Amino acid sequence: MARYEFKLPDIGEGIAEAEIVAWHVKVGDAVAEDQQLADMMTDKATVEMESPVAGKVLEVAGEVGDMIPIGSVLVVIETAGDVAAPPEPAPVAEPEPEPAPKAAAKSSIQASPAVRARARDLGIDLAAVKCAGDRVRHADLDAYLLYHGGGAAHAPAPRRQDEDIKVVGLRRKIAENMAEAKRRIPHFTLVEEYDVTDLEATRAMMNADRGDNPKLTMLPFLISALCKMLPAYPQLNARYDDEANVIHRSGAVHMGMATQTENGLAVAVIRNAESRDLWDLAAEVKRLADATRAGKAAREELQGSTITISSLGPMGGIASTPVINRPEVAIIAVNKVKEMPVVVDGDLEIRKIMNLSLSCDHRVVDGWDAANFMQDLKGLIENPLKLLSTR
Repeated sequence: MARYEFKLPDIGEGIAEAEIVAWHVKVGDAVAEDQQLADMMTDKATVEMESPVAGKVLEVAGEVGDMIPIGSVLVVIETAGDVAAPPEPAPVAEPEPEPAPKAAAKSSIQASPAVRARARDLGIDLAAVKCAGDRVRHADLDAYLLYHGGGAAHAPAPRRQDEDIKVVGLRRKIAENMAEAKRRIPHFTLVEEYDVTDLEATRAMMNADRGDNPKLTMLPFLISALCKMLPAYPQLNARYDDEANVIHRSGAVHMGMATQTENGLAVAVIRNAESRDLWDLAAEVKRLADATRAGKAAREELQGSTITISSLGPMGGIASTPVINRPEVAIIAVNKVKEMPVVVDGDLEIRKIMNLSLSCDHRVVDGWDAANFMQDLKGLIENPLKLLSTR
């Protein structure tokens, strides 16, 4: 048996890394030559990665959403014998014009049945596709499509049939709650920028030595920061009974966590979030998310929140205007982390930047208070030592 390391090839001119957007194999799976391993996304395209050898998957690099440097090991495969490394796929670069190939030469083009079927479906002549090595691979088709479009570029887009969908169940309840929240609550939204470079480094360090603890995402850190800051801003951790004209400021933080399910958005509640440490928060976030998505969350786990946090992870966009979960008076949305050039002490550095969006009920929360809250929150998020301090 031999150990074959499949390294992420150069999949685009000037690209230093690519994001894992989908895994099609896992550790322990048997894979065939040319079987799809993963989908990798650059700022230009999503590229399919295929196995150049057959064997058993021993290791995979990272999870969906992780960035993988070009040239680093993506998958380790155990093969039946010594395997010479095949030529890497051609970089995603615009092919140079070539004279039309002679008909007789087309029969010598090497490609797997899957590649030939895909090229046929797309209307691409394999003889027109440049490749490195002795065969055309999916990555070469991706490069061709990126700049030429192939025959499919001239085909009309598929059209769906018209349909009427009755709004029932959870989707109906969501529609009613959103309409009532917007009708009754005068929203305002404040978006602030946060440098999470140090926080992400701290998260990675803690995950590397987490033992039996659950993996830490960004969410437990943000919930912890909110819980530390809310005692100074009790008007945000509150519920407004607009029928009785009473504002109930909660001492405990019952953190609502917006969770996407197959039927729509539900809000699971982390009880007494202020009394939990990061590991406990991470475990509760996972437990509640899994139960909610499976439709197994108890009724009391889906009600009674005092403030809500909503996150779409890497799909979170640059900014958002979240709708308040009535009768609460505030909701905070987590937007995606981006690497950006930032001036630090007069020098230009690449930092990890994330925006948080805070929507408030203007009947209860003043803009000045919301702005001060976001600035004080910045002091915790941008200084992990303060965030992790028990004082």
